[in-house]
Amino acid sequence: MDIIKQVKGYLVWVFISLLAGIAHMRIILGPKPKPSTGFLKMFDWAYGVALLHVGLVIGSIIAFLFIIIDHFYLKKKLAANANRSLIRLLVILILALIVGTTHYICEEVIDII
Repeated sequence: MDIIKQVKGYLVWVFISLLAGIAHMRIILGPKPKPSTGFLKMFDWAYGVALLHVGLVIGSIIAFLFIIIDHFYLKKKLAANANRSLIRLLVILILALIVGTTHYICEEVIDII
C-alpha cells in the first residue's frame, strides 16, 4: 500500500515536470504563428507537434532527474520538514532551468541538436 501511495505522489510531480517542459518549449518557440494560406497551410500543425513532442521529452528528463534526486536525497532531508512540497517544487523549477539552459546551449550555441 505504501508503494501505491508513493507512485501516486510521484505522478503529481511528473505531471508538473511535464508541464515545465512544455512551458520551456512555449518560451523557446514563442507565440503560435498566424495560420498560413495556400499550399503551406498543411504545415500549420508543425508548431503544436514540436511544442508537445520536444516539450514532453524535456519534461521527461526533468521528471527523471527529479525522481532520482527525490528518492536518494530529498526524502531523507525533508522527512520532518513542513515545507517539503514547496521545496520539491523549487527543485523542479531549478531542474527545469538547468535542463532548459542545457537544451538551449546545445541547440543554439553549439548547434548539435
